[in-house]
Amino acid sequence: MKHAIRAALAAFLLFALPVLRAETVDINHASAEEIAAALKGVGLKRAQAIVAWREAHGPFPSVEALTQVKGIGPATVERNRQRIRLDTPPAEAAQ
Repeated sequence: MKHAIRAALAAFLLFALPVLRAETVDINHASAEEIAAALKGVGLKRAQAIVAWREAHGPFPSVEALTQVKGIGPATVERNRQRIRLDTPPAEAAQ
């Protein structure tokens, strides 16, 4: 019985925990494919628009700045707030 409980716990830890932990994405460096895979309600077209905006305007200074991208509104930002990272190196942000 103890062995069965341990096996069940091991299976849970192996398969369920990665699903429970939300994937995060650095929107200042990720590819469109990575952004689309990580953010809820953001498909490849919107993710490509995020990358295009970033290439034209530089790194996003805040999560809220995503709303400047056509098709990304406040609801999309709020739904994904815990998934979004802004890993901008200090030298890049100062430019």
